[in-house]
Amino acid sequence: QVQLVESGGGSVQAGGSLRLSCAASGDTGSSYCMGWFRQARAKEREGVAVILSDGTTTYADTVKGRFTISKDIAKSTLYLQMDSLQPEDTAMYFCGADLYLPPVLCRQGTHFGLWGQGTQVTVSL
Repeated sequence: QVQLVESGGGSVQAGGSLRLSCAASGDTGSSYCMGWFRQARAKEREGVAVILSDGTTTYADTVKGRFTISKDIAKSTLYLQMDSLQPEDTAMYFCGADLYLPPVLCRQGTHFGLWGQGTQVTVSL
């Protein structure tokens, strides 16, 4: 069973940057749908960015142009580079993975069968 551990969260001022990492204990290879979702207090879970098994990426409109998802298969690590952070990006960020999701569900970024414990991102004015 693959386990996911996120890191890299923290507190930054608006306009700042953070890089989240997600280390997978097992070999996720290139077949997994992997991505990031976030959940802010009193809000629904929101898919942020995903990488499909074919390497294509999808971003939520709210982060497009500011966030970049990438994956190092050799290191079994998923990254989320977050630039131009805004207070509305404040949330707990989770890394997710799933071997069986079809692309249409993978792109939504909220249907992963595996996810980590999350890492908190707080953006202040």
